[in-house]
Amino acid sequence: MSISMIGIDYSRASVDIRAQFSFTKKNAVTALEHLKQKTGILGGVLLSTCNRMELWASTQEDWQGSLYDFLCREKGREPEEFQDYFVQRTGAEAVEHLFYLTSGLKSQILAEDQIITQVKDALALSREAYCTDNVLEVLFRKAVTGAKRVKTEVTFSRGNSSVIHQAIEKLKEQGYELLGKTCMVIGNGEMGKVTAMALREAGAKVTVTVRQYRSGMVTIPPGCDRINYGERVGFLPKCDLAVSATASPNFTLTRELLEQAGLAKELILIDLAVPRDMEPAIGELPGITLYDIDSFKITADSPALRESMEKAGKILAEEIEDFYNWYQGRELIPRIQEIKAEAVEDFNLRIMKILRKTPMEDTAREELLQAMDHAAGNVVNKMIFGLRDFLEPKEFISCVEGLERLYEE
Repeated sequence: MSISMIGIDYSRASVDIRAQFSFTKKNAVTALEHLKQKTGILGGVLLSTCNRMELWASTQEDWQGSLYDFLCREKGREPEEFQDYFVQRTGAEAVEHLFYLTSGLKSQILAEDQIITQVKDALALSREAYCTDNVLEVLFRKAVTGAKRVKTEVTFSRGNSSVIHQAIEKLKEQGYELLGKTCMVIGNGEMGKVTAMALREAGAKVTVTVRQYRSGMVTIPPGCDRINYGERVGFLPKCDLAVSATASPNFTLTRELLEQAGLAKELILIDLAVPRDMEPAIGELPGITLYDIDSFKITADSPALRESMEKAGKILAEEIEDFYNWYQGRELIPRIQEIKAEAVEDFNLRIMKILRKTPMEDTAREELLQAMDHAAGNVVNKMIFGLRDFLEPKEFISCVEGLERLYEE
């Protein structure tokens, strides 16, 4: 199977290492376009989130390239320095990984919701850039289908959660209650909105920053106030907690800015961005507790969780088998079409002896022949694809080979 991937994630690399291989949508498209130009590459998909970056490729059978070397060149990094942080998978191992990943079973927050959307968006971005192919298209779509089934049919004790929910839970365990607290969320993207809503549900007073040039063009979560992004530092002294979750390539908060803010009370800061939104040196300031996205890893296990994982595994096994059936059958389609054409031609030669003796206009005879061609093709399709549905793959391939020999000269 000519499917390969390489990835780096939270389980192997810190946020600062992952940040060096993160991609915005714009440079993801550029990287995919460069990849597609490589000899032997048929298609690519690039998934880049806060917790992971994965590059997927559909290749020719004899492709001998290196996705790792390609990534290092794209990012201007020395290959020797980062090799240990990456995992490479091919074939069946890669396929299984994607199905489990898309279902949230490899996420930092088990069964979290956002990964399904992130996988769909990664495929859509590649499709819009004309960088995918039919193999990756079907693989990613079927992985999303499997993930939706898991979400619908399996209950996880930590389902419908996100990093910010885990952060809130961790703060509660430490005795910190958000009820009545003043919070600021820097960023109004997808993660920013989820964060603002989670803080509001916890009883906090939430203010969201919005870029000034977009202030009148965006909506913020219900029940939240808004300020311009440029006012964030001035608002900090009023805050008990602030979260930053943007796609900015620059720090949204630095040590210098906080020193200028003149904070008079303790402040909790949570940085959910990759690359970081908050300068790590902020955590050295007195009265400030700084968390990053890697501060909220889950290691809990239980019999109920294991049972849910087993149930999810059975669902995904069915969906993976469905993908394999498609993958194995896709190479047979041209052969089946050729068999159909031969069978229809054979039918025509036999039926024309009868049609020539039939008293009817030539035009009517031609129309009848075309209708019969169509009907005969449908019958052959039904027979062949019916066999596919009832036979094991190897048996079906043998049947196709047998039908091909019928028309060999």
